[in-house]
Amino acid sequence: MIKLTAIPLSFRKYSDDGPALLVLHGLFGSQANWGWHCKQFAEHFSVYGVDLRNHGDSPHAAEFNYPVMADDVAALIVDLGLQDCVILGHSMGGKVGMELALTQPNLIERLLVVDIAPVSYPEQAEGHLRVIAGMKALPLESIASRREAEEFLRDYIIDEPTRKFVLTNLQRRPEGGFRWRLNLAAIDASYDALRVMPAHAGSFEKPTLFVKGAESAYIQSSHKEEILSLFPDSDVKIIMGAGHWLHADKPQAFKKIAMDFLCAGA
Repeated sequence: MIKLTAIPLSFRKYSDDGPALLVLHGLFGSQANWGWHCKQFAEHFSVYGVDLRNHGDSPHAAEFNYPVMADDVAALIVDLGLQDCVILGHSMGGKVGMELALTQPNLIERLLVVDIAPVSYPEQAEGHLRVIAGMKALPLESIASRREAEEFLRDYIIDEPTRKFVLTNLQRRPEGGFRWRLNLAAIDASYDALRVMPAHAGSFEKPTLFVKGAESAYIQSSHKEEILSLFPDSDVKIIMGAGHWLHADKPQAFKKIAMDFLCAGA
């Protein structure tokens, strides 16, 4: 049942032919981060790149947790009249996909979860709090350029790819200065809710694939029991030499694994 708290999500439709495939990005991301892969998948699927609430071009809202995000996606599926959907979700988007699969399984036929497990994570996972602190500290009114913003964030975000990824959210204001496109206040206030495991009353019995980056700690061997209890028809694939952003680290390897799984049900 879709709740009244659902908000209309922004999305980009990449193709019209084939089964519906919804691609859900991770924290601090947007559907544009998955543009290359969406174009590849569009050769076989009707692909929708989705901006989750408080990200990309989707509306901002103070309430920010997996139940409401899953409900937003459910409302989008219903509003578009989609049937037999396939969901691909990375990190936070993977948890949204799991939440939707576990609570409204009738909407999904197949689930691909990218580098995240159905568990609660520690507060400092991947340095998210440092990222949030840096974004809050950035003097948006006075910085003169994106380069200046990146230099400022070096003290908070050591990893250069992560820093550049976060800065894709920085927008110049017509009246001067910059703004964050995402809803930083809601992310900061709701961060604890983003660490928790998906809500569930039972299990999702349909085909599910978890794809792990070998250099990422988000999916561990200790998570196997929880994964199988909630997703009994699931498998785990590992991409060597890849971290949490495995689709960017090893795009061709990820494409092959994803397409093999997705097309098996097409």
